[in-house]
Amino acid sequence: MISLITNPIIASIILLCILCLCRVNVLLALIVCSVVGGIIGHISLSEVMDIFIHGMGNNAETALSYILLGAFAASMTHTGLAPILSMKISNIIMSKKYLLIFILTGIAILSQNLIPVHIAFIPILIPPLLVVMNKLRIDRRAVACGLAFGLKAPYIVIPAGFGLIFQGLIADNMFQNGVEVLKNDIWKSTWILGLGMFVGFIISIFVTYAKPRTYKNIEVEILDKNMDLTLHKNHYVTLIAAVLTLIVQLWTGSLPLGALLGLAVIFGLKAIDHDKMDKLINEGVGLMGYVAFVMLVAAGFAAVMNATGAINSLVSSVTPYMMSSKLIATALMLIVGLFITMGIGTSFGTIPILSVLYIPICLKLGFSVPSMVILLAAAAALGDAGSPASDTTLGPTAGLNADGQHNHIWDTCIPTFLHYNIPLILSALIAVVIFK
Repeated sequence: MISLITNPIIASIILLCILCLCRVNVLLALIVCSVVGGIIGHISLSEVMDIFIHGMGNNAETALSYILLGAFAASMTHTGLAPILSMKISNIIMSKKYLLIFILTGIAILSQNLIPVHIAFIPILIPPLLVVMNKLRIDRRAVACGLAFGLKAPYIVIPAGFGLIFQGLIADNMFQNGVEVLKNDIWKSTWILGLGMFVGFIISIFVTYAKPRTYKNIEVEILDKNMDLTLHKNHYVTLIAAVLTLIVQLWTGSLPLGALLGLAVIFGLKAIDHDKMDKLINEGVGLMGYVAFVMLVAAGFAAVMNATGAINSLVSSVTPYMMSSKLIATALMLIVGLFITMGIGTSFGTIPILSVLYIPICLKLGFSVPSMVILLAAAAALGDAGSPASDTTLGPTAGLNADGQHNHIWDTCIPTFLHYNIPLILSALIAVVIFK
């Protein structure tokens, strides 16, 4: 027990949670926890910072993607497409608060698979709708849960867009560790995890956060009710750019390249004048720069944890308890995955780490291939919802806190942690019993 408590990753994650609950900035909390974890892992302070800075490069592609997607999302505002979409949503919902939540959840799902702007749409689309939410007295925690579901469940279940990347990582890493499974077969096992998350989503909006909640009417960006909702040439160009972004991303596997082509189409076909290019990029940095930098810092934290050997040590500490049954082994591996992803903040980056550690254990215990797929997917996804450093939580907060009335930890992280991590654990345990 003492070895577990003094494990650098356990100590660092506990400290991270405490600092975030005390409302310390996530970026600063990650840096502090990296230093503390490194020192506990017997690494000198100067080495910790060197490892941390070099490790930040591991998320460079993700950070670049967010900046470019932020610019792409900003272009939707400049062409007038985003305000028109917000106004159309406002006109459709009238007084139907649940319809609004389902529409926003649906858009979040599309942002992962059809129009892969990921969380970049949230700071554009949500702030104009806050006045509508206030009027309907919607608890924003329900909206945060809806957005988190739309950002997370699709990549677990749907083999397209970000889901194709996530499921491809699972297939590739399982193959590298001696288990052959087709990329297109991953979703046939992980659907049970998506079902569990859907149950958590329904409970969050119809039970936990169903009661009306009052917010101050602070004007952020009021929609013009007399706005012309007709789509023009520039709007169609933007939609074409979005489709091409998806095609290039799926074809090349590079989200930055897809986003870059989308911007090229927007500027090349003059949906936005060239003299606004600098302003657009600056707005993209403003929209997504903080999230991108948090992801860079999270990669630095992950590098320090890897350097301490904390992850291997953590698995070694719990392995003796795994040999009694598959159910106990599954529960322990899920808990370890939760701690790892909570700190790293990315389920995608957790897969290569967990596969090396878990697949040999699963083979030894006689897990079926579907069980291994479910375990690896669940262990990697656990903590993505609820982690202070995850884009699944940073994105919703970026939109819902536009008027300063939505706390990142208490209103996004904790609600999404409870409603998605618990169902993921239960779903994975049930699946292991079913698939054996």
